[in-house]
Amino acid sequence: MRDTAGGPRVLLKRLRELMQEPLEPQERLDRIVRDIASNMVAEVCSLYVLRADSVLELYATEGLNPKAVHLAQLRLGQGLVGTIAASARPLNLSNAQEHPAFQYLPETGEEIYHSFLGVPVLRAGRTLGVLVVQNKTMRQYREDEIEALETTAMVIAEMIATGDLARLTRPGLELDLTRPASFTGLSFNEGVGLGHVVLHEPRIVVTNLFNEDSEEEVRRLDRSLGSLRLSIDDMLERRDVAFEGEHREVLEAYRMFANDRGWVRRLEEAIRNGLTAEAAVEKVQSDMRARMLHMTDPYLRERMSDFDDLANRLLRQLMGRGPEDVAASLPKDAIIVARSMGAAELLDYPRDKLRGLVLEDGTATSHVVIVARAMGIPVAGQVKGAVSMAENGDAIIVDGEEGTIHLRPQSDLEAAYAEKVRFRARRQEIYRELRNKPSATKDGVAVDLLMNAGLAVDLPQLSESGAAGIGLFRTELQFMVASTFPRAEAQERLYRDVLDAARGKPVTFRTIDIGGDKVLPYFKGVVQEENPALGWRAIRLTLDRPGLLRTQIRALLKACGGRELKLMLPMVTELSEITQAREIIDREVRHLSRFAHHLPTSLKLGAMLEVPSLLFQLDELMKAVDFVSVGSNDLFQFIMAVDRGNTQLADRFDTLSAPFLRVLKTIADAGARNHTPVTLCGELAGKPISAMALIGLGFRSISMSPASIGPVKAMLTELPLQELEDFFKDNLMAPVQGTPMRALLQAFADDRSIPL
Repeated sequence: MRDTAGGPRVLLKRLRELMQEPLEPQERLDRIVRDIASNMVAEVCSLYVLRADSVLELYATEGLNPKAVHLAQLRLGQGLVGTIAASARPLNLSNAQEHPAFQYLPETGEEIYHSFLGVPVLRAGRTLGVLVVQNKTMRQYREDEIEALETTAMVIAEMIATGDLARLTRPGLELDLTRPASFTGLSFNEGVGLGHVVLHEPRIVVTNLFNEDSEEEVRRLDRSLGSLRLSIDDMLERRDVAFEGEHREVLEAYRMFANDRGWVRRLEEAIRNGLTAEAAVEKVQSDMRARMLHMTDPYLRERMSDFDDLANRLLRQLMGRGPEDVAASLPKDAIIVARSMGAAELLDYPRDKLRGLVLEDGTATSHVVIVARAMGIPVAGQVKGAVSMAENGDAIIVDGEEGTIHLRPQSDLEAAYAEKVRFRARRQEIYRELRNKPSATKDGVAVDLLMNAGLAVDLPQLSESGAAGIGLFRTELQFMVASTFPRAEAQERLYRDVLDAARGKPVTFRTIDIGGDKVLPYFKGVVQEENPALGWRAIRLTLDRPGLLRTQIRALLKACGGRELKLMLPMVTELSEITQAREIIDREVRHLSRFAHHLPTSLKLGAMLEVPSLLFQLDELMKAVDFVSVGSNDLFQFIMAVDRGNTQLADRFDTLSAPFLRVLKTIADAGARNHTPVTLCGELAGKPISAMALIGLGFRSISMSPASIGPVKAMLTELPLQELEDFFKDNLMAPVQGTPMRALLQAFADDRSIPL
């Protein structure tokens, strides 16, 4: 390459012209490799494309035997070309034959060429092929030549991604980009979803690759980098959002990348080689991702997602795009694929278009999963690698029962899952037939099956599911989806709509439960905490900010005029908190009475039992309130000292372990002893096997997601309760003999044909 500035630019200009000409794919490839060889003064230029069977096939060459095209092939990791594809790193050799990975392919006639430069053809860090130039003379290729070949490889990657080369693929073979891929994670919510991928943090597809004015593109890059740096600095300086610990580390990593001169220099080099600013970001991002994917250091591999997010932010700055553009153009069968996301972010997507959710991280009790469960969509979590392997629009199947996903599935697999969906629909029909039948065990003991809710969108499911009422209405979801604090009038309107939809069925409203992992970005009072799950949240926060609680209670009192109000306090630790809350409620009742407002016919105050301290004052608690609701998610977290958001511990401890079941039995017994109604409203209630255990322990009221009511009711109607109570007498307090309680419960159900 004689002109280090002009060479790449001339080549890219020629490639742009070739891309616009009406050529057949093979002719276009042949002319591309010919132009690359000419521009780089190389005697050979060859393109190898990776097939779905992990074989690199020669697709075009200038200089080698043309008869070898579509015949010469190397396996991934085999030879120099296979080594480049496997490592996603370039190879620059002055004497290729001396390299230990060199493998001679006699059909190509390449033995006379010594110097060798090969670069991976990358897209989003994923190897699609290898581009090679060779010369007879022994020489090292210069850095600018490597950069030019990598830039050219990026253009070819877009050709492969558009599917142009599929017509050249022999019958029975497929390119790697279209290769079916399956991943196994964990089941977070049952169900099966067939649809198309929507990446939650989508890679922006760059269509404008070639620049007309390098200096203007550099200026565009500088402006966007400046805006990006300012936004990161602003987030780091803010004190109103809990950006501490991991949050702050991520932002510090963003700032480090955004100010890294090496990164900026590579971007500028790519622009001066002829790319637009956004194409330069995509190229450098892809190169960096490919390198980091093959690093063994777990910390460096984790930083890869930070870099991806930063590069995507920069792309959005350059292209003037926002995340809302994605939601506006959703397919009608969208399956969201994300590394992680918040509950409010999921609610940004229109429910009628969602068919499933795939998370690389998350746990079964994280709030986004709870919301997805309430929406009735299947969720697979801990699906590592899903984001990098998926493309927007890819066909995908989510099996929420097995925790597996299938990307670009073959037709026979798709047909099998379509049948599975039909089978589930028939099973749902059976559940619908149970909807109006009594909710009682086989031996006639009544059990209330209630549903959890939090938004107006949940309300139609009250009648559809056959629920006996709403056992937990999460009022904080209204706050989480709003951009500012919901006004009292908006709160009152929602609560009235909920009661109207319930048509006389009981509704339990939980006062706002924010803090911890439920941060409201507009709430100026949140402090930075080392351990937010154990910090300033729920009743602790609202007692310290009584104006927030008073506004909500006033809205609830007005909405419930002429009806019963059941009000529940979250995360109670001491009975004095109930006393303080009752004083605030009484003050609001007196205020509304003074102005002749229509008040509730009765007001029942309850407490969530989530904090272990209440286990040592159970009788006092039962006397202090009208009802108790067990929040099994947090109670299990605190009893077992296991962070519910820690993916490494997600499956380590079993909620059906004997120690935790003994805790639940103690609570149920205390409720019966004090004639205080006790409900359990955590995720434990939503699985037939754990619901069976709860009923056997003495719970006669459990609340779950609407989709769980049918399966739980099908179990309940076949359950001989007296036999289950006898089972617990024999097994719950006996020394554990090595058989897990879950296995014993499964065997109990199997022996009696109880559907789980």
